[in-house]
Amino acid sequence: MTETRPIDVALENRLMGQGIYVTECTLLSDDDVTAAELDSVDDLPDGTGLVLEYETVTETSGIGSDEVGTVVRTLLDIANEHGWAPGRLEATSVTTDGAVRGHWHVDQAWFDGLGLELDDLEFSQRVLETIQSEAAQQE
Repeated sequence: MTETRPIDVALENRLMGQGIYVTECTLLSDDDVTAAELDSVDDLPDGTGLVLEYETVTETSGIGSDEVGTVVRTLLDIANEHGWAPGRLEATSVTTDGAVRGHWHVDQAWFDGLGLELDDLEFSQRVLETIQSEAAQQE
């Protein structure tokens, strides 16, 4: 299934079926181009990073490995379908009320090394170690 939509719409369409709703998606770049301004995923140059904010319907206050895995797998699926290599991903998880649950990220080098010098387990561990819950930051 390929999509000729902007990356924010492609992510939103696929993630909403998993209970994750994209609220904002911008390109991580020096120019202020938003993801929606590009006509399709095919317009993204390799290494383009994303800043993603999403809300999830959950009763837990922290970010779980399942939601992180779902977002990363979805991004990788879209990237693989379009022959695009993602750059850094910076993600923020919020509640349905807009309260920040926490932040996490994936370095571009980890995406680049996945399946080469990083196996799935090491990649996942690195990503999960970046989770910063909002409750922990307030203490």
